[in-house]
Amino acid sequence: QVQLVESGGGLVQSGGPLSPSCRVSGTVFSDRTLGWYRQAPGKTREFVASITSGGSTFYLDAVKGRFTISRDNAKNTTYLQMNSLKFEDTASYYCNIVPWATWGQGTQVTVSS
Repeated sequence: QVQLVESGGGLVQSGGPLSPSCRVSGTVFSDRTLGWYRQAPGKTREFVASITSGGSTFYLDAVKGRFTISRDNAKNTTYLQMNSLKFEDTASYYCNIVPWATWGQGTQVTVSS
């Protein structure tokens, strides 16, 4: 069974950086496309970024140039480096494989304006 454990969220001032991570178990990590998603209060969950097994990356337009997704196959971990954070980036952040497994608990990112 696939398990997803996010960590590394927190409270940061506008313009600051944060780098949550997600450890994945129960699957052949190196073969999977990985994605980061976020859900703000009162809104639906949205795609943020993804990275294929070959390293190709895709981003939500609103985060292009500010966020970078990466993966470490030796550690079964994916990272989301977030720079120049904005108030509107405040949300719970989740990772998942493609196709989706059961969601983890997420990690809260709060950006103070």
